[in-house]
Amino acid sequence: MPTISNKGRHMPASPIRKLVPYAEDAKKRGIHVIHLNIGQPDIKTPKVALDAVRNHNIEVLAYSMTEGSEEYREKIAGYYAQKDIHVTAKEIIVTTGGSEALSFAMGSIMDADDEIIIPEPFYANYNGFATAAGVKVVPIASSIEANFALPPISDFEKLIGPKTKAILICNPGNPTGYLYSKEEIQQLAALVKKHDLFLIADEVYREFTYDNKQHYSILQEEGLEANAIVVDSVSKRYSMCGARIGCLLSKNKDVILTAMKFAQARLSPPTFAQIASEAALETPQSYFDDVIEEYVARRDVLITELKKLPGVKVAVPQGAFYCVVELPIEDADDFAQWLLEKFEIDHSTVMVAPAAGFYATPGLGKNQIRIAYVLEKNQLVKAVHILGKALKQYNSNS
Repeated sequence: MPTISNKGRHMPASPIRKLVPYAEDAKKRGIHVIHLNIGQPDIKTPKVALDAVRNHNIEVLAYSMTEGSEEYREKIAGYYAQKDIHVTAKEIIVTTGGSEALSFAMGSIMDADDEIIIPEPFYANYNGFATAAGVKVVPIASSIEANFALPPISDFEKLIGPKTKAILICNPGNPTGYLYSKEEIQQLAALVKKHDLFLIADEVYREFTYDNKQHYSILQEEGLEANAIVVDSVSKRYSMCGARIGCLLSKNKDVILTAMKFAQARLSPPTFAQIASEAALETPQSYFDDVIEEYVARRDVLITELKKLPGVKVAVPQGAFYCVVELPIEDADDFAQWLLEKFEIDHSTVMVAPAAGFYATPGLGKNQIRIAYVLEKNQLVKAVHILGKALKQYNSNS
């Protein structure tokens, strides 16, 4: 009988989506499932982006340029210039989501069995991208007690070996919501230059920073031009997850030339989605001001409610729209499935993402969950109320 690949067998299931069948079964039983598990914003997509697609008169839906349309890339460069990030259209490749950008980055700079150091917990799909590329993830643990700040640089140095090719960060972080400071970025910049490594920054949540804190991009750091690779996406910024448009940026010409070969192999990014994304760049600042205000309010409500629950520990996010929560249980995977299969209050339950899947070190995150606060405030209050009642019953049954 034919067999699947070792790579396929080792490809991890998504901790965000693997419980979907249990959620669907719950809904069929008439249970309202409050989704805290996935970062799908309920914020409306900017009208200007949707209108650009509605009103277009394309008669032949043709391939676009492999690297994305020149007009769109020029406008992307203009967007970055407003953020004090200075790149040209030639230093940008439009991709099918940030996911493809990260895959192109790994494929361009790493060979099979090379190593990439990533602070954990990290976006779970990084494990999948690394597995697909045959790359080994070397995790370095950050702690909930330190609010998931950057681990000491000395700890990074201990992990650097002959196979190490890059360090990858998400800033602000998914799943932690941690925002790296300028000083932390500069520490990493000095480290990668010292050891001749790449520094990849997933900056898709750049727009979402709170408490008057500012995002500092690795592309703002002088002297890092040869080392810096940025992954970006329109998905969260404009609440356009379904557009599947992202981009890869680097001032390193070899990186861009190599990534272009991977891009050519998949032909081109989707045309209509680029049209929508280009139009989205016209979104006024007032849109983001309102969105940030709403997310800050949601964060504050969520953290306040969670801190009322006995035995619960939560890190306070400074960006993005996620937080990691430590629960007074042993196995968050079992608890999350139990919530969907066996618990409800007034025909409602909650769906969470077990955090173990956001770690690469076995055993870490077993009693943690990730919550995405992408729902309106009343729903978050209700969800935490259900979570508190569920913890009491679950622990009494254990």
